[in-house]
Amino acid sequence: MAPATSNAPEHPRLSLVGMPGCGKSTVGRHLARQLGLHFVDSDTELERRLGMPIRDFFAAHGEEAFRDIEQDVIDELTQQPGQVLATGGGAVLRPSSRDALHSRSHVIYLRSSPEELFRRLRHDTHRPLLQVADPLARLRELYRERDPLYRRTAHFIVEGARPTVQSLTGMVMMQLELAGLVDPAQVPSAIDHGPT
Repeated sequence: MAPATSNAPEHPRLSLVGMPGCGKSTVGRHLARQLGLHFVDSDTELERRLGMPIRDFFAAHGEEAFRDIEQDVIDELTQQPGQVLATGGGAVLRPSSRDALHSRSHVIYLRSSPEELFRRLRHDTHRPLLQVADPLARLRELYRERDPLYRRTAHFIVEGARPTVQSLTGMVMMQLELAGLVDPAQVPSAIDHGPT
């Protein structure tokens, strides 16, 4: 008898959401490789369309104009089959983007505390929202605002405070296996790596 999950799409769409620096792009690349899917980073696609770095667009046109374009990009990318999509940290701010992500893909929220993110990002000069006098306070403010939106958008929540990318990828793969979205045979190689 076929399992109840046999109606899962042959070419699944997975989307990663979470705070800046939580590992969406890195984990997304590993997941795509593991599952034989195409990897897309929405921020990379945005910069290609804008013809400039996101921080330069922010400085010249402001966040609202950026979110308008981001909303269109998310709408387009969530319609592509067979891919892993890493989204920008603010992709969930627009209701239409949350709806597109949630209804068209299986969304994984990589959850990390502001303090953990600050340890990773304290020397980052490329994220426009963190170029402030007190980046940790800004991360805490962003987290308070966005955590409920990530939770509302996500189908799965994976704690991001993991020692390695392989470990975090393995946790995501196990969640997908339990949900019947991936072949169990694909999971062991994602979690058997030693520390790196």
